[in-house]
Amino acid sequence: MDAIDPRPLYARATEQTAAVVKAVTPEALAGPTACAEFDVRTLLAHIVGGTLRIAVVGENGDGGGVRALAEGVPDDGWPAAFDEVRVRVLRAWESDERMAAPVRAPWGEVPGREALPGYVMELVAHTWDLSDALGHPVELDPVVGEFALASARQMLPEDREGSGLPFASARPAPEGADVYGRLAAWLGREPVSRA
Repeated sequence: MDAIDPRPLYARATEQTAAVVKAVTPEALAGPTACAEFDVRTLLAHIVGGTLRIAVVGENGDGGGVRALAEGVPDDGWPAAFDEVRVRVLRAWESDERMAAPVRAPWGEVPGREALPGYVMELVAHTWDLSDALGHPVELDPVVGEFALASARQMLPEDREGSGLPFASARPAPEGADVYGRLAAWLGREPVSRA
């Protein structure tokens, strides 16, 4: 994956996440998501908190010290909260030096160019989770989806049972699934509409 600069793809991923976050209605906040442990409100908190964690990693901090669930965000404040952290994360990762220098990712110390594809995958996966919970209010970017799927297949084994990894074992993708359907299946997701 390191032959492709993941920064433009991460920027595109944040744009689509922002669009999906803006589509959340107050009535949807308590609804279920494909992340069994998260309702929509908690998934939003994870998206914002996780993005802050990625910003801290890009700023050469210890992302493990950042709680991956944002707190204190009012129900109507999620779009602004995400916009704030997405600007910070894009700034943190913009330099070529950051891509070459080691960062402290949850899976160890690696060059930034090896860490950022995992963060693209995570953001794209959670954006699909949110989009699925909302009934897919916006069209998701297939280019970003393909990159996230390739990253997931490279980084995660198919069987993750008992591994402690944050995603369930891969499931078969539904026949005719688009790239996001295949990504969700690889990450063990079951769409809310089929759950």
